Amino acid sequence: MAAALQVGLIGYGLAGSVFHAPLIQHTPGLALHSIVSSQRDRLLRSFTDVHIHPHPQPLLDDPAIDAVVIATPNAEHAPLALAALQAGKHVLVDKPFTLDVAQAEAVVQTARDAERIVTVFQNRRFDADFLSLRQLLDEGRLGRIAECHSHFDRYRPQVRTRWRESAAPGAGLWMDLGPHLLDQMLQLFGWPEAISADLAAQRDDAHSDDYFHAVLHYPRHRAIVHAGSLVAASAPRFAVHGSAGSYLKEGRDVQEEQLRDGVAPGAPGWGLDPLHGQHVCLDADGRPQRSSVDNVPGDYRRLYAQFRDAMLGVGPPTVSAEQAVQLMRLLEAGQQSAQRGMRIDLR
Repeated sequence: MAAALQVGLIGYGLAGSVFHAPLIQHTPGLALHSIVSSQRDRLLRSFTDVHIHPHPQPLLDDPAIDAVVIATPNAEHAPLALAALQAGKHVLVDKPFTLDVAQAEAVVQTARDAERIVTVFQNRRFDADFLSLRQLLDEGRLGRIAECHSHFDRYRPQVRTRWRESAAPGAGLWMDLGPHLLDQMLQLFGWPEAISADLAAQRDDAHSDDYFHAVLHYPRHRAIVHAGSLVAASAPRFAVHGSAGSYLKEGRDVQEEQLRDGVAPGAPGWGLDPLHGQHVCLDADGRPQRSSVDNVPGDYRRLYAQFRDAMLGVGPPTVSAEQAVQLMRLLEAGQQSAQRGMRIDLR
């Protein structure tokens, strides 16, 4: 059996500790070699066989490391990705890829020059509800789509002291949840003709946007992505309407909650969503008929497995470099739409 690829993780906040470290450790063929974090004492209590560094340079200089995962505040994504690629490492960046399109293009060009893989952690391509919806659409069970509503609502009335809710570059809900919801729509429907977006700071003492509502305009249908921070009674995660019926899905994918609870990726029950969706259609008499839609199991490890395979030259990563840049174009266009109060043409 080939030796495991050695992975260095930069950042051990929420993303690094809850998502990346466990997923790396539970993906066959990968090994967590090093972590860059200021929390040295905490990590030494948790890891006995992982190198702990206070700064990235020792990790980047280590010839034993094959790949670097970047799970830092968003403003550090591009500089660290460039440094890692220039050091000859493959790179996986937590979303969003960068702060803007110019940074994204620079990172992708550097990866090409270095002949290294660069990709983004769009883990919600492997949410159970999204995979179930995708299968439903592939089977044509909803007919021609008219509307797709994707909500990711939260009730967090208090602004917390953390960089994601600060006024720092890359902070705010649009750059936090926007990459997930937009990427899912691009996967389902491709590139839209235009985007109309509204971003707002709704909570008292908010330092950055904590609400967004964006419409992706396609020739015959609309995809609506929405997230708020003051929503105690949230809308369905997905509500999709077409000529042959509707799909409604309550609740969210269970994997984040499982990771927060310390469930090991791949443990019994991993990624199994107990809340099935509903397919609603009308019978010949116009009466609604509901049927349960079984959920496809979700598994975020698939993204890391595809990253591993790409490094070994036996398959593409989940998110191509071109897709990473494309999503940054859509995020940037949404910001422009909100700032100008107008629809932005994307054709």
